[in-house]
Amino acid sequence: MSAGSVAVVVPEDIAVPSWDLYELSLPCTVFGKPQPDLADPWYELRLCGTGQADPGGLAVPGLALRTPYGLDDLVGADTVIVPSVPDACVEDGAPLPPALVSALRDAYDAGARMVSLCTGAFALAEAGLLDGRRATAHWMHTAQLAERYPKVQVDDSVLYVDDGDVLTSAGLTAGLDLCLHLVRRDLGAHVANQLARRMVVPAHRPGGQAQFVDLSVPATDDDGMAPVLEWARANLDQPLTVEDLARRAAMSPRTFYRRLQGATGLTPLQWLLNQRLSLAQGLLESTDLPIEKVGELSGLGTANNLRHHFLKQVGVSPSDYRRAFPRTA
Repeated sequence: MSAGSVAVVVPEDIAVPSWDLYELSLPCTVFGKPQPDLADPWYELRLCGTGQADPGGLAVPGLALRTPYGLDDLVGADTVIVPSVPDACVEDGAPLPPALVSALRDAYDAGARMVSLCTGAFALAEAGLLDGRRATAHWMHTAQLAERYPKVQVDDSVLYVDDGDVLTSAGLTAGLDLCLHLVRRDLGAHVANQLARRMVVPAHRPGGQAQFVDLSVPATDDDGMAPVLEWARANLDQPLTVEDLARRAAMSPRTFYRRLQGATGLTPLQWLLNQRLSLAQGLLESTDLPIEKVGELSGLGTANNLRHHFLKQVGVSPSDYRRAFPRTA
């Protein structure tokens, strides 16, 4: 087992939101601080700038970084990590720096393990490194990733994807999950577990990012549907059928089905299930009610039925979800 060198791409010359510094800090924390009692040698960390300015200084909002490394230093690294790309490249379709895309391809061809955190997946996808592969990103951006790069098999339900020599993670703390996974792969479970303890984080979190997705109904411009949907939300603990909702809306079941699907993109049964799961999530987050009572109040029925739908749709059990979102006073 070997640690090796880790090159982290630091975007510059184009605006990087300050919150993306979190993703940048994750590999610096995991791979940049020597842990001689766990493994010696530890990783060799390189921060590699992407701009054309003097590589001795990186202009990052909120701080200044100094590094002797540029894009040429990606080639020869054992692992290359792209923590994020600028918002303009994600939201507005602004082009990524061609030099970065080319350097990522060169690093991969030279045998580097390629890793993205959050929106860094857009850079790997632009370089063609995700074509035909399963990959993920923050769930808020996976639809854009899938639309822009149709050859990528985007999975928005997982915390990270390990596809051997190319790995991708969801956003923010999921990047830490992937960094610890890399340590586990390189240096073994004991080292990864001890490092996680020092960082006061779980060595491995259950479930996927689906547990963090808002399951509430999408916004709709169909004002005629609003009253019946509000009534349904207030009566989720009751058995509700399409016929019940259609009757309440003074429509035929067929018309109601068409109108609701047009307004929300969901069938009536899918919409009801999402509302019940959303209510159950809220109850698990904000109360100490037994699982059986949460199932009853949300309309999901028995505790077993609640667990079934939670595992299928959210990716974790109700108990694990409650532990992930401890109730505050």
